[in-house]
Amino acid sequence: MAAAHPKGPTLWDKTYARFISMSRRLTDHQLMMVLACVVGVCAALSAYLLEALLHYIKAGLVSWFPDSEMGFLYLFYPTIGIIIASLFVKYIVRDDISEGVTRVLESMSSHNSRLRRHNMWTSVVGSGITIGFGGSVGPEAPIVLTGGAIGSNVGRFARLNYKQTTLLLCCGAGAAVAAIFKAPVAGIVFVLEILMFDLTSNTIIPLLLATVSATTLSFFLRGFDTVLAVNLTETFELRTIPMYVVLGIMCGLASYYFTSVKEWIGRFFGKFDKQYKKWIAGGVILGVLIFLFPTLYGEGYESFTSLMHGRTDNLLDTSPFYPWRDKAWVIALVLLATMMFKVVATMTTTASGGIGGTFAPCLFVGAYMGALIAFSCNNFLGMDLPIMSFTLVGMAGVMAGVMNAPLTGIFLIAELSGGYGLFIPLMIVSAVSYVIDYYLDPDSIYTKQLRERGLLLTHDKDSSVMVFLHVDELMETDFLQINTSYTLGDIVKIVQKGRRNIFPVVDDNEKLLGVVQLDDIRNDMFNPSKYDTRITEYMTQPPDRILPNEQTASVLKSFEANSTWMLPVVDKHGRYMGFISKSRILAAYRQQLVNITQ
Repeated sequence: MAAAHPKGPTLWDKTYARFISMSRRLTDHQLMMVLACVVGVCAALSAYLLEALLHYIKAGLVSWFPDSEMGFLYLFYPTIGIIIASLFVKYIVRDDISEGVTRVLESMSSHNSRLRRHNMWTSVVGSGITIGFGGSVGPEAPIVLTGGAIGSNVGRFARLNYKQTTLLLCCGAGAAVAAIFKAPVAGIVFVLEILMFDLTSNTIIPLLLATVSATTLSFFLRGFDTVLAVNLTETFELRTIPMYVVLGIMCGLASYYFTSVKEWIGRFFGKFDKQYKKWIAGGVILGVLIFLFPTLYGEGYESFTSLMHGRTDNLLDTSPFYPWRDKAWVIALVLLATMMFKVVATMTTTASGGIGGTFAPCLFVGAYMGALIAFSCNNFLGMDLPIMSFTLVGMAGVMAGVMNAPLTGIFLIAELSGGYGLFIPLMIVSAVSYVIDYYLDPDSIYTKQLRERGLLLTHDKDSSVMVFLHVDELMETDFLQINTSYTLGDIVKIVQKGRRNIFPVVDDNEKLLGVVQLDDIRNDMFNPSKYDTRITEYMTQPPDRILPNEQTASVLKSFEANSTWMLPVVDKHGRYMGFISKSRILAAYRQQLVNITQ
């Protein structure tokens, strides 16, 4: 029998070989610019596919049922979407794809900017199902995760280093924002403010190319119309500045409420031990809220577009409050309640298993806050405030507070609406809201958990370098263990063979009882008459004990507070694991700083 011929190179091998051949003709900067354009185009296509998926799901849900009877189904559609999305994640994805922006930040700090390949499409499908069925969330954070994953995997395909891969990841995330909102400047500012990426001469061009490529393709596929269909004719007037300050204060308080409700809802759903219980609780909450306030169904862009045009009575259509649609005080109360319950609906959607982001809910809450203030002042105080301007500026205010990103809010709203004439109000409200929310809670909705886990990258180089240093990786384990049965003579024999000057004392269960240092036995180790002395006579307690998952920054503080250079590492049960030294941390810090800057 003739020997079988080995298989030839696969399509993947041929593609990679062609890429390597092409890349060798380019400098590093040229290669990054080419790859940035590729990432931008792919991110724009992902955004377009998500928009198309949302459109077809929504159309499919309403096309087969009489419009007059759709209100009943709207109560159940969001729950059905959440159940389908949860099953999709559990049985197909088998990975956590919630909190898209947070996952991008985490990948930059603890996974070498590596995101899994499935993230290039699973967030699109999961969020498309959730939002298409009426989940009260937005598609922006999932598409940011998708864009970031595209950039990360392109970097992996090209075998780039950490810094280059991080740049492509940020290009993908920024391009995704630029594509979904048709806002290239907002995409760049988003990367700088929220992803904490440093802008340098080597990074600005790839970022620009990625966002411009994504926006251009988005214009080609979706048209040149702005995302918010408004025609801003009102001009900024100095007399409205005090009310814009009031709006900024209220947006800051609303931002704090937004992040606080996220924690409350998370704790509430965390009490359920079974997923079906979360579905039931989420379905009941969403059903009741959507029945009372139909504008909570889905993203809500249509409702706050109506607000901008002053059509407040439309917000009560198909709601129990419709008979009182001509009463100003009822409209004001509905605006307030809808704004507050939007946050509950959003967090319930995600906590019960849905996939979505907080961009659109931030815009929703801000729009309602601005409209509420303008409507109330006009109807109850006899003022003449421009409701469209206050609605737009309120969006930027809440986004600035919730995301700790005032510049992103300013440029996003300016590009979304074409309202560049509102720059001064946008800056006033965004700044005031950011200051208020930062005073109440310095973390954004994306960074709180990461900061608590010591995984948050910031523009502070010292803090960022510490994120990459882990106690369990820096720990040294080549120390000779001793137990309480040892005598000084036994230790003298060990010292002759060992090279360490500290010895952990453990019991039979490896639990750390104390330490013996060479300096403490030095005076007696040359006196044979003391060799029968139990080693416990020389044992001391270390000034502190370190856990393996402890943040490196806090370990350094412990070194400084106790004026020591070596501390033992123990697990949560007190069992000895090793030692960590201050010099080892400082050496790793210097090396990591070199790695990041180069």
